[in-house]
Amino acid sequence: MFPSKDQLTICFAHAAYQMKNRFDARQTGIRNFEVRAYDELQKRIGEADVVVVSGMWKNDLIAHAPKLKFIQSISSGIDQYSREQLGAKKVRLASAAGVNARAVAEHAMALLLAVARRLPEARDNQHRKTWRGMIGDLAEREDELGGKTLLVVGMGRIGSHLARLARAFDMKVIGIRRDPAQGDNGADSIHAMGDLVKLVPEADFVALTCALTPETTGLMSAAAFAAMKPSAVFVNVARGRVADETALIETMKRGKIWAAALDVTADEPLPASSPLWAMPNVFITPHTAGETRRYEDNVLDILVDNLERLWRGETALRNQVL
Repeated sequence: MFPSKDQLTICFAHAAYQMKNRFDARQTGIRNFEVRAYDELQKRIGEADVVVVSGMWKNDLIAHAPKLKFIQSISSGIDQYSREQLGAKKVRLASAAGVNARAVAEHAMALLLAVARRLPEARDNQHRKTWRGMIGDLAEREDELGGKTLLVVGMGRIGSHLARLARAFDMKVIGIRRDPAQGDNGADSIHAMGDLVKLVPEADFVALTCALTPETTGLMSAAAFAAMKPSAVFVNVARGRVADETALIETMKRGKIWAAALDVTADEPLPASSPLWAMPNVFITPHTAGETRRYEDNVLDILVDNLERLWRGETALRNQVL
């Protein structure tokens, strides 16, 4: 039985996000507390009926959480949660899928523009107080997006919004998704995941926007990188492990593609020893594509909706996983 509103206790667990402050501003009257570190979460999770968490979650916590009934993930990614262990304890789970779809798509578009317009180099020149002169070599100049082809790998909420943004810049969009029968979602054409290597040579930009699943792990393979145009740009706003990072590093070392723009990496934070840090044609943002000033409130909208459903005894949750 799910606890009533006056009996419920929520734990907000995140190192940086202001979940509790934003929740308290709603004046729900629901008892809640906040933790900022895993050790604190481990000590206090036994008090919670609901945990709102993302990267701090470890499945070892289940043994310390006898009251736990529901986990609302702060992120859309759910690969850190054991469905088997949570299911065995009858703990419900919902993701935050879609909560940052617009933000991530806008970030991906910003990365495309930043690379095409060579903004990272411009910022570096500014720090050096260098006024770059005119460039005779066409390949070294800033570029235009109009008329270019963008291959979007994953045509869900993020990919479909990115497709619409790209088409507004007069780009051609080729979409890839698990089930092409679900529609083109704004792409000029839609294809199956298995067509990736075949389609990559057509693209000036390849953008990963898909979820990390067993099927998509390593999807952007060495063969896919090898098939890209030398002038092409690789963009990843999905998850680092959707791409073969070793193959990416080798591709960039050998100058086989023009540039890469990464918001995600296989290991995060990106280790200081990674060659990606020092590569001149790699532009890195620290997994911030989904972070906006509205992020907490967007997650809380999903949480409150799901709490209301649980109190009503409904079986279906918004973004239900379990």
